[in-house]
Amino acid sequence: MFLPRPLTVVPGRGELVLDHRTTLGAPASLAGVLAMLRAALRPATGLPLREADPATITLALDGTLGAEAYRLEVTPESVTVTGGAPAGVFHGCQALLQLLPPAIHRRAPVAGLRWSLPAIQVYDQPRFTWRGLMLDVARHFLPKHEVLRIIDLMALHRLNTLHLHLTDDQGWRVEIRRYPRLTEVGSWRRESQVGASGGRPDGRPHGGFYTQDDIREIVAYAAERFVTVVPEIETPGHVQAALAAYPSLGVTGEPLEVWTRWGVNRNVLNAEESTVAFFTGVLDEIMDLFPSRYIGVGGDECPQDQWLADPRSRRRMAELGVTDLRAWFVGRLGAHLTAAGRRPFGWDELLEGDPVPGAVIASWRGTAGAVTAARRGHDVVSCPDDMVYLDYRQSELPTEPIPVSIPLTLRDVYAFDPIPPSLTADEARHILGGQANLWTEHADSPRTVDYLLFPRLCAVAETLWSPPGGDYADFDRRLTRHRERLTAFGVEHRHPDGPHPWQQRPGIPGRPATREQRAAHIARLVAAFQNP
Repeated sequence: MFLPRPLTVVPGRGELVLDHRTTLGAPASLAGVLAMLRAALRPATGLPLREADPATITLALDGTLGAEAYRLEVTPESVTVTGGAPAGVFHGCQALLQLLPPAIHRRAPVAGLRWSLPAIQVYDQPRFTWRGLMLDVARHFLPKHEVLRIIDLMALHRLNTLHLHLTDDQGWRVEIRRYPRLTEVGSWRRESQVGASGGRPDGRPHGGFYTQDDIREIVAYAAERFVTVVPEIETPGHVQAALAAYPSLGVTGEPLEVWTRWGVNRNVLNAEESTVAFFTGVLDEIMDLFPSRYIGVGGDECPQDQWLADPRSRRRMAELGVTDLRAWFVGRLGAHLTAAGRRPFGWDELLEGDPVPGAVIASWRGTAGAVTAARRGHDVVSCPDDMVYLDYRQSELPTEPIPVSIPLTLRDVYAFDPIPPSLTADEARHILGGQANLWTEHADSPRTVDYLLFPRLCAVAETLWSPPGGDYADFDRRLTRHRERLTAFGVEHRHPDGPHPWQQRPGIPGRPATREQRAAHIARLVAAFQNP
């Protein structure tokens, strides 16, 4: 019936039928949530849904509930959705929508349906405060309207954090007015690699970026749906798009183009004070655009060889008294964010060098980063690649499009728990929650994004919201109905039997791996902070 799985459900007797007499009501403090509910109900039902007091459907607040907790009560006469704060009421409204036929998500009147709600009592609250999705818009750009659609789908699943990966070697996607060449030059590339290992160039320019007005719209749209947008500006590696725009930021200073390949790039930022000032200036504009408490600074997959081979970089390390320019650079940006009242957010490579005070660690290389970070007192967002990297292939079927790494089936993803079992209760308090990550090297269209995200993101949403120990068979049963909702919403999700013919990419090489190969690779990567 529900997705994510609620804490308490008590079925009642009878039902409430929505018709032309149905009215809505809420206090002024919930006017925005009421407007959202009306906007969700009206298109498919065609009902006027006027406001009245008393009302058929009433929204209310109860300070004894948690901010995101809700209580939903349906009788044959009325509906009451109560939350500890507007966010809780909004989540309760999503549960209410799931009691209606899936066609409620159609955007035009649907004839011949009986819009009825079963009598029921529901109490629910989330397990974690960070329930997220990382969306990579740097490798392949997603137009603004598609980002807004993803936010709607996140809200439907009670996810509350959109981590936007805005910059990388292959593109810079956010307007920075003091440095216009970042988007004039850095927002497009002349072609793209198609496929993974041995992939060929497609010869087709690709690009796009969000203006500052676009970003403000995205942030406000998300806030109305109780989703926080966390921006990420990659440093000091994964920066070739910035180097193409401003070559003086690089170690060599040589002209570069926006990178057209995938993988780890050796070109990194130099360690000059002018380059630090450049990126603190970028972050000042980012902080003006994004009210999020957390600001991403990257820190991952940053080769050191270019610094070590460069005499000026070696002298700079000696001047600074450091052996790791990556940690030093991210630390400088972290200090700038902290001074502005924000918290730096970066990948688990931040654990390899000098600590970045107050940094929140995104643990992606298995669970080792989460364990190490929590034991060192860092807050953690769990996103282990072997559980929630949704660009990974979904089965062993030869028809999976551009197969990457290990298979992550729906059952595999449903088994995700952000808290590693080796942590003590005190250490586990540092786990803020988790997120799914979608890297888009091989997701070059919204249709492919849908295929990779759904229904696996449904499983992530349930594991982050609901109590631990879910029953996969029960989830799979409820998902059958939920797939109808996704279809009504317009989501081109993966079929249980595998990809449809038009979702396949025959003849394009991938990068498949076994779990043993992946485990050995990750063990080598995390050795730096596990055995300092």
